[in-house]
Amino acid sequence: MPAPLFFDEMGLEKKDVRPLYRHIEQWLEDTPADVLAARRAQAEYMFRRIGITFGVYGDKDAAERLIPFDIIPRLISRAEWTRLEAGLVQRVNALNLFLRDVYGPRAILKEGLIPPELILRNPYYRPEMIGRRAPHDIWVHIAGIDIVRVDGDAFYVLEDNARTPSGVSYMLENREVTMRLMPDLFAQHRVAPVEDYPDALLSCLRSVAPRAGYGEAVIVLLTPGPFNSAYYEHSFLADKLGVELVEGRDLFVAEEVVYMRTTRGPQRVDVIYRRVDDDFLDPLVFNPGSMLGVPGLMGAYLAGNVTIANAVGTGVADDKALYSYVPDIIRFYLGEDPLLQNVPTFRCREPAALSHVLDNLSNLVVKEVNGSGGYGMLVGPHASAAQREIFAAKLKADPANFIAQPTLALSTCPASFDSGVSPRHVDLRPFALSGTNGVKIVPGGLTRVALTEGSLVVNSSQGGGTKDTWIVDIDAGVGGSA
Repeated sequence: MPAPLFFDEMGLEKKDVRPLYRHIEQWLEDTPADVLAARRAQAEYMFRRIGITFGVYGDKDAAERLIPFDIIPRLISRAEWTRLEAGLVQRVNALNLFLRDVYGPRAILKEGLIPPELILRNPYYRPEMIGRRAPHDIWVHIAGIDIVRVDGDAFYVLEDNARTPSGVSYMLENREVTMRLMPDLFAQHRVAPVEDYPDALLSCLRSVAPRAGYGEAVIVLLTPGPFNSAYYEHSFLADKLGVELVEGRDLFVAEEVVYMRTTRGPQRVDVIYRRVDDDFLDPLVFNPGSMLGVPGLMGAYLAGNVTIANAVGTGVADDKALYSYVPDIIRFYLGEDPLLQNVPTFRCREPAALSHVLDNLSNLVVKEVNGSGGYGMLVGPHASAAQREIFAAKLKADPANFIAQPTLALSTCPASFDSGVSPRHVDLRPFALSGTNGVKIVPGGLTRVALTEGSLVVNSSQGGGTKDTWIVDIDAGVGGSA
């Protein structure tokens, strides 16, 4: 990887603006500070009125929190996106093949490419799925792959989200708000649309229905309920898809078939887009105390009478320790070199790697292999000596629970504040949909931005915000050349 020099995606700091951003530069020069402030206030008002909030568990004010939205869009050229898209499709295809294998013949384990205990002892590996096939052999129907940019051409995969990835509602609402607040700026660019994502998702889910030739598949979105931190997104997507938003109590199983309770009587369900983790899906199989799932659901699923998206057991591909093997997974199943590289990763379960990490904690980012949301991690350069000592003790006590990576030189994009426009670090979460017609990726994704100056943590639960992401076709007349 390159030296940790932050790539300025616009070129604003060096006064050498990339052609891609010339219209943005002119817009910022022509727009007075008070107008930018008014746009920021309007955006916050619109998001609050729409009701886009999220919760942070343990925060008494969680129900009222908005994810901050930055009004300056992030631009990626069509040529850059084409390279990214090819790498994402390759990666998702490989992960689907990997999941089919590890619950089936386990060829990759027999070849010794991955330590068996990393799979078989993984808390997200579901023995109930051993020897079973997901409908149509598709396991990861919706994936959110986190991407970081560290120089002008290099995009790296930071994380694979293959269980219940979130954030797509913000991608869609960010675009809506941007078009309302800055129609003139939007019109100056040829921006690839994202608003067909719900149609693409619906098509994907219909394609994997277990019954063919029985009319239109009945699809529901299963939510844990209004107290879940992502409940807004669940209700938003159900509305956009035109499907019922249900909780576990709204469904029941009879003779290994799932039904939804309706005012007109029971209705058979073909596909469940679940936003409930495996542990809570079926109290007869997993957590017996769960009130969120549906008793008997796994029986119906294993009988092939309902499709669950994403499939049960996909969490084993969502593990940060396994992440470091994904390049090998791509080579093994596809016979291809990875088009997108991983961030170099130290597996602390390996003695040599653990020793290196302990000796270099001040320069590394340490993460729990099953952590999420920016929790359970140490950003070495920004941590105190006491914090590093605490993490050193954790590493020594349970090294297999951690991986470590170099402190990433995340690229920056301009963001608008009361104090003016200044750079902030960003990442990108594109969303990939896998159905019987292959992998489709809506051009763009959710750009997350670390709004605290100097921070590299973009997670909303840690104070991060979001931006609209524009995939832009450019030529001499529109935006210059790439």
